[in-house]
Amino acid sequence: MTAGSNVPPIIIKRKKVVAGGGHHGGAWKVAYADFVTAMMAFFMLMWLLNATTEKQRKGIADYFSPTIAVSRMSGGGDGSLGGHSVFSENTLPRVGTGASSLRPSVEDKARGVDAQTAGEGEEEFKTVEEALMGRGGDALLEDNQLRHVQTRLTDEGLIIEFFDAPGSPLFTDQDKPTDLMRGLLRAIGRVADGLINKVAVETHVSAEPVVLTRNTVWASSARRAEIVREQLRISGLDEDRIVRTTAHADKELANYNPMSVRNNRVEIVFLREGY
Repeated sequence: MTAGSNVPPIIIKRKKVVAGGGHHGGAWKVAYADFVTAMMAFFMLMWLLNATTEKQRKGIADYFSPTIAVSRMSGGGDGSLGGHSVFSENTLPRVGTGASSLRPSVEDKARGVDAQTAGEGEEEFKTVEEALMGRGGDALLEDNQLRHVQTRLTDEGLIIEFFDAPGSPLFTDQDKPTDLMRGLLRAIGRVADGLINKVAVETHVSAEPVVLTRNTVWASSARRAEIVREQLRISGLDEDRIVRTTAHADKELANYNPMSVRNNRVEIVFLREGY
């Protein structure tokens, strides 16, 4: 550029840009992490409620209950629940409905089963459970029999389930009751004297191989239901108290393997009023 030029000089101005507007701290990260943790705990809780049985949930509640154990089934204490868990017998949750004995579902109300009806016989059911399983002391059943028994309280009533174990069946291949099965049914006849409830019998069998030309699961479960009904009568249960027998064949499995021996089972149901 010459000294006599009238062209103005070009000035380049560089601006310093500060990105992000400065440091604001990481508190939001901590809050977000807490939120994610809480959501994970919530979904774990929902999964546990859906994937566990009533007995398993009570065991979990007892494990985390900050009480002093006074028995091997429940704790005692003077905390907010007085030593009871949220799954005690008077507030049994109903899986999938969100109802309880104090807040019956719409279906129960339609059948006339309200909170009072749902709670009737609860103590008697507990007494029967304790007598069979030995929770209050001596059991009516021996150790080799107890491994075949599960009990649970439902909206319908008290369900006593007998099931096969490997090498220890309840019925022979010809659907004849074994000595084990007869002994279990005699125990039912003894504890039934303490109840006035009607009784239902339900039988299930494992699936048969698909190579068979004729599937006999329906006939087999029906024969077993009739045999159980007759054996209960022989054991001292008034025949008029048995209001139904149901053969489920292999349609309601207890084990994911359709041919597992665990699917061979008998359910004796002491029904609540209204069922």
